[in-house]
Amino acid sequence: MTFLRTSTFIALLAGATLANAACDAPEMPSAPDGSTATMDEMIAGQQAVKAFQADSLEYRGCLDEVMLSLEHDLERYQTQTEAYNASVSAEESVAGAFNSAIGAYKAANPK
Repeated sequence: MTFLRTSTFIALLAGATLANAACDAPEMPSAPDGSTATMDEMIAGQQAVKAFQADSLEYRGCLDEVMLSLEHDLERYQTQTEAYNASVSAEESVAGAFNSAIGAYKAANPK
């Protein structure tokens, strides 16, 4: 019986901690200037975008977990939802900027 109460307490504590956990948004990388970048700089830019996308996915997973624990706190749930949506927009922005850099790189370095 003590084990059940202890397990329940630990589960409740973990849920409360998760609800208060800070999900840290990843920092957006800047796209290289495709018109002047070297191939190595473009590859580094691509790697930064991929890392940002992976970090953004992890961030949104954290937000999902927090939102699951906020079913009765509409204001905080809305704040988490806005952060989630902003993360999606940031990821789209980074991808768009990098795609523009690729176009500029190709224009500056025709084969």
